[in-house]
Amino acid sequence: MLEPELSDERLMLAFRAGDPRAFEVLVRRHRTPVFNFIFRFTGHRARAEDVLQETWLKVVRGAPDYETKAKFTTWLYTIARNLCVDSARKESYRQTASLESPMAGSEGEDSRPLGEALPDEGASPERGAYNARVRPLLARALAGLPEEQREVFVLREYSGIPFKDIAEVTGVSENTVKSRMRYALEGLRRRLAELGVDGDLAEDGRTVAG
Repeated sequence: MLEPELSDERLMLAFRAGDPRAFEVLVRRHRTPVFNFIFRFTGHRARAEDVLQETWLKVVRGAPDYETKAKFTTWLYTIARNLCVDSARKESYRQTASLESPMAGSEGEDSRPLGEALPDEGASPERGAYNARVRPLLARALAGLPEEQREVFVLREYSGIPFKDIAEVTGVSENTVKSRMRYALEGLRRRLAELGVDGDLAEDGRTVAG
């Protein structure tokens, strides 16, 4: 029986050795944060679901060659990021729907704007109403960032990845990652102010009343 406190790396080694339960634990542990990263990167729910599924398929296919040279999460998010980039390149040949307008999709697909599709995370009624107004604006501001700043912001603030690991995922230095994060925060604060949002941007990317 698998121990629930096993590290990601030990779980992946167990899966490599033939234990499918280890893979199930990894999926339960990381599905939501990885999906959140992909969704905010692509801005398209159906496409994010496809990329997420492809990410896990690549994990399965890569299991025989997996080694614990890096953290499992670094390896996982590198796979997800590369697939996001590939997806974005494919979409560049089509008319890309804006994150700040309703996204057209097939029947049954979530076609809400990204900001409206983001969940409220246990907020009070007053805070929930404030967040309901601010979330679409934050999504618009986030969509307006350069891609390299947006991905650092999302990896750090929505997926909780340390700067050192983000540097490995994105293939740049840790100082560059921190610089991109600083510019992302400055850009978000500036854009939110232009959109009339009162208050400042907290370290987790949310707004706080002034």
